[in-house]
Amino acid sequence: MGDLQLVLSDPKTRTAKKIEIKGNLSSVLIGRKIGEVIDGSALGLGNVKFKITGGTDKSGIPHVPDIEGPVKKYVLLSGPPGFRPKREGEKKRKLVRGNTIADDTYQVNAVIVEGEIKDAKV
Repeated sequence: MGDLQLVLSDPKTRTAKKIEIKGNLSSVLIGRKIGEVIDGSALGLGNVKFKITGGTDKSGIPHVPDIEGPVKKYVLLSGPPGFRPKREGEKKRKLVRGNTIADDTYQVNAVIVEGEIKDAKV
């Protein structure tokens, strides 16, 4: 199991905290999908629940919620995530990852749904 970075956003305070998840604790997130709600006590974050909103792999390739599994695919995109068009109607074929967190995932983005996070030491 590799190390992960969890970027946890708090919508109440409008802040984000980067938390390093090392070793076997990363197995809690491996296999989870974008949109799942996870209990933070399994990661040692206390009494908090958070929802996975996205992520990137080690190469910076974004996870897209529309593609099933931890696969890499070239897809035609007309908007975010993965592509921000400069002109109206612009489309581009881009490499993206599926909606499942795998060993290649480097960063996981999440938002707090319930509870509050203090200074986390993971």
